Amino acid sequence: MMAFAYTLIVLLVITSVLLTMLVLLHRGKGGGLSSMFGGGVSSSLAGSSVAEKNLDRYTILVGIIWFACIVGLGLWLKVAMATGNS
Repeated sequence: MMAFAYTLIVLLVITSVLLTMLVLLHRGKGGGLSSMFGGGVSSSLAGSSVAEKNLDRYTILVGIIWFACIVGLGLWLKVAMATGNS
């Protein structure tokens, strides 16, 4: 049972780092802190490219896996506390 928790923790750390990197790869849309420092100057109103759409998909997928790890760890902790095992 502890192997399940350790697996979720390792997966959570990996997805956290990956999600941070994927979010930082996104282009700023302007109107936020990125435009304050000159990041919004080169933004165009054209449609998204295939690379940007794939980046969105990967970010959403990693976010779903991250969320599932959080829920899984919460449920495991609840069951472990209820049975008195840690």
